[in-house]
Amino acid sequence: MSTSRPPLPASFFGIAVGLLAFANTWHVGVRLWHLPADVAQALTLSGLAVWAVLLAFYARKWVARRAEAVAELQHPLQSAFVALVPVSSMLAAMALIPFSRDAAVALFVVALVGQLALGLWLNGRMWMGGRPPELVTPALYLPSVAQSFVAATASAAFGWTQLGLLFFGVGLFAWFALESVILQRASLGATLPAALRPALGIQLAPAVVGGGSWMALTTGLPDVFAWLLLGYGLYQALLLLRLLPWIREQAFVPGYWAFSFGTAALPALAMRMAERGATGLVADLAPALFVAANGVFAVLIVRTLALLAKGTLLPASAPVATPGA
Repeated sequence: MSTSRPPLPASFFGIAVGLLAFANTWHVGVRLWHLPADVAQALTLSGLAVWAVLLAFYARKWVARRAEAVAELQHPLQSAFVALVPVSSMLAAMALIPFSRDAAVALFVVALVGQLALGLWLNGRMWMGGRPPELVTPALYLPSVAQSFVAATASAAFGWTQLGLLFFGVGLFAWFALESVILQRASLGATLPAALRPALGIQLAPAVVGGGSWMALTTGLPDVFAWLLLGYGLYQALLLLRLLPWIREQAFVPGYWAFSFGTAALPALAMRMAERGATGLVADLAPALFVAANGVFAVLIVRTLALLAKGTLLPASAPVATPGA
C-alpha cells in the first residue's frame, strides 16, 4: 500500500477562511476597544499568506494530479468544500482593500464569478438527487449559504450594496431550506460517523456570518433582525458545546477548522452591534465571546502546527470514492 501523501484537499481552505475571518474580528476590536492594531495586521497578513500558499498548491493539484481534483469535485460530500476556495478568495479580496483597491476588486470579481458558477453547478447536481443520506451534513451550506453571505459582505465592503442584497437573499433562503434537510437527516438517519463529525462546526456559521453580512449592508442601530440572528447563533454555539464530547471522538484533524468561521463571526457580530450603538446584553457578551474565540483559535493553530511538525497534517494517500458507486 502506498504511503505517499495526497494533493491538498479543498477543505484545507477552511484554515484560510478562519484566519481571515478572525483577523477581521480583531480589526473590529481595534476600532471598538482600541486593541493593538499590529496584532490585527499580523493576523491579516498571516491569513493572506496561508491563502496564497493554499491557492498555489491547489492550482498545482489541478495541473499535476487532475484526476484526483476532478474526483474531489464530483464527490457528493468533498465537492462542497471546494466552495471554500472562492469564499477564502473573497475574504482575501476584502483584506487587500487597504493595500490595493484595484487588486482587491480584480480578485473579488474573479472569485465572485467563480463562486456563482460553482454554486449553480453543485446545487444543480443536488437537485438531480442521488445523494447518500449519510453525506447530508452542514457542509451543504458551503456552496450556496457561505458563498452568498460572504459575497454579500464583500460587495458591501466595495460599496456595492444592491449587489450585496441580492446575494444576501440567496444565502438567507438557501440556509432556511437546507437547515430542515440537515436536521431531518440528523434526527432520523443513522448516527454520523466520527470522521464526519468535525463538519458539524459549520452549523454555527450561517446565522452569525449572515448577521455580519446584514450589518455590512445596513446602517444605524442594529435592528430586530440582527438581534434574531445573534440569538440563533448563540443557541447554535451552545448546542455545539453540548455535542463537543461526541464530536471529539474523532481525534484532532484539520477538519476541525470547520468551527473557525463561525467562531470568528459570532463575536464579530456582537462587537459590530456594540460598535453601532447596541447596549446592555450585547455589550456585555461581546468581550466574553471575543476571549472565547481567541482561545478556540489558539487551540486550532497550535494543534495544526503540531500536526505539521510531525508530518501528519495530510493523511496517507487514498482514493476518493463515492459511496454506493
